[in-house]
Amino acid sequence: MAGTLILFPGQGSQAVGMAEYLWDYPVARDAFTEAADVLGWDIGEVCRHGTMEELTRTDRTQLAILTCSVAAWKVLEEDGVTFTKAAGHSLGEYSALVAAGNLSFADALHVVDARGRAMQACAEQRGGAMAAVIGLDTEEVEKACASTSEAWVANYNSPGQIVISGSTEGVKAAGEAATAAGAKRVIPLAVAGAFHTPLMAGAAEALAKSLSEVTFLPGTGAYFSTTEMRSPAASELAEVMARQLLSPVKFSQSMEALLAAPDAPDRALEVGPGNVLSGLMKRIARDLPAASTGDADSIAKALETYGAKGGA
Repeated sequence: MAGTLILFPGQGSQAVGMAEYLWDYPVARDAFTEAADVLGWDIGEVCRHGTMEELTRTDRTQLAILTCSVAAWKVLEEDGVTFTKAAGHSLGEYSALVAAGNLSFADALHVVDARGRAMQACAEQRGGAMAAVIGLDTEEVEKACASTSEAWVANYNSPGQIVISGSTEGVKAAGEAATAAGAKRVIPLAVAGAFHTPLMAGAAEALAKSLSEVTFLPGTGAYFSTTEMRSPAASELAEVMARQLLSPVKFSQSMEALLAAPDAPDRALEVGPGNVLSGLMKRIARDLPAASTGDADSIAKALETYGAKGGA
């Protein structure tokens, strides 16, 4: 068996009650306790009983998704689940760094706390918008962005699903150009910032300071950056994660590169809330088995299939 690719979701995967099923596992409860001790507030309570309004606050949602993802990973790890590569989508890269041993959970919490605050402050200062372009070739979406000012591709999610980002006017103009080029739909996203574009320069500068205050470890070498499309050395990670805020997430291209490598994984497992990434994988590599862990039934099945009893 070539091994398992584990994938960690980013912002947008939050849901009311998303941590409730994890309370069946002591090791997951321990993760929420550790996070509460680090942050100084009860993140487990928010992840179990918080409203959607609270869960979508940028200074809450990123920490909530990180903690749920790490808690879910600890459940899998305790049962003997192993992996050969770990990757994430935007915020999910911090969960991947924890799983790959490059960053302690406590340090990840500190950095993601700073990241969420910096992104929120930058969004409030600069504004911005994002939209998903559905059913248009990548090259045409890139041309649509290039046809106007302050619009960029932010997320290469899968064939036929590209997210654009930039100023409100830039995204509107690029969306209109994409529609004229044949896009099936252009869907505005419920965000107020131009994430993964040069307009996040202020947030990247603030984040760089927090990144300089934590220790990146050599890890297992399994972490794969979906903005850089490589496995950076520990000495590079602070710069890589600061650049991440300014760079497009090349999720689709990264998955294709990993699956074309000589040591390509032969199955994928999404670790954390929701099933967005496992859904994208089915569009990127239709024949690759891909599962999720975002609810009680899914994680139980993953433990059976990928854990020690399943021969992972």
